[in-house]
Amino acid sequence: MQKTISVIDLNAIKTNASKARSLCGNRKLYAVVKADAYGHGAEKVSQYIEDAVDGFCVAIVDEGASLRIAGITKEILVFTPPLDESDVLRARAYNLTVTVNGVRTAKLIDGLACHIKVNTGMNRMGCGIDGLPEILSVLEPSSVKGVYSHLYAPHDKKASAEQLKIFKRAVCAVKAVNPSATAHLSASGGILTGGEYLFDGARAGIILYGYAPYGFDEKFSHALKVYARRTQVTPFIGGGVGYNFADKDYTELSSYRCGYADGFRRTVPLGEKTLCMDAFSAVGGGEYVCVFDDADEYAKKCGTISYEVLTSVTRRSEKIYVG
Repeated sequence: MQKTISVIDLNAIKTNASKARSLCGNRKLYAVVKADAYGHGAEKVSQYIEDAVDGFCVAIVDEGASLRIAGITKEILVFTPPLDESDVLRARAYNLTVTVNGVRTAKLIDGLACHIKVNTGMNRMGCGIDGLPEILSVLEPSSVKGVYSHLYAPHDKKASAEQLKIFKRAVCAVKAVNPSATAHLSASGGILTGGEYLFDGARAGIILYGYAPYGFDEKFSHALKVYARRTQVTPFIGGGVGYNFADKDYTELSSYRCGYADGFRRTVPLGEKTLCMDAFSAVGGGEYVCVFDDADEYAKKCGTISYEVLTSVTRRSEKIYVG
């Protein structure tokens, strides 16, 4: 096996889903499995936890189609609004729920099941609160299955409270048209905040995979470890270590098949010196070595966040599932 090996603990993900469920009470729980379930494998993860959640969220139509092909039957919400007729046709074919973010999208979907995305302060996607009445006038009431937004700083009480005020207005407007529509404001941070931020449902993302978002200390079970395989043990003859001058007098070096083309950062050492594109060198070590087991720790070394590294380090990896 020349690829890196990602060992994914499905039981850990299910345990995290159960914990999220307990925090949400009897509200709907959506599992966010976009970006290949944050690098953990969307199809396998979704199959394993389908009985523990009420629905799934993906970024694009193709991700939703892949889940349907894998046998997922529960609701799948696509976050990115359809951009053209092709997106609508494929969403309809795979029975996906789409996002509406404006009048144009409302007209485009032609009766397809939807959740309306409202911009409450993230300023990334969604309609303004003042534009909601016109959108609702275009949509068939029975097609409006939900309304949602997103907290941009869930750790900040003041910022979240301002968003909450706007979202409450949106919920009133949507439920006046369809009282059974599901309102959901909270992702992982909102779930950990709890209380009035939970509404009818919530979306569990990063907490499913074992990590709390910025500003929260709740513990979850890490689900991913990545291993590299040794390709050679080389007697050291002087010179360099990879593309670097050696600054030690080594006896021998082990080469492992893992580099920055596998989603790791060239500037963050694994072993001695910097990574090459496809390999790194280390002193000692066995046939396999664990190169990744804590996204928060690795993210600090990279100057980024756990979300980014999780979706990177399984890029060229063979996934092995346990559980």
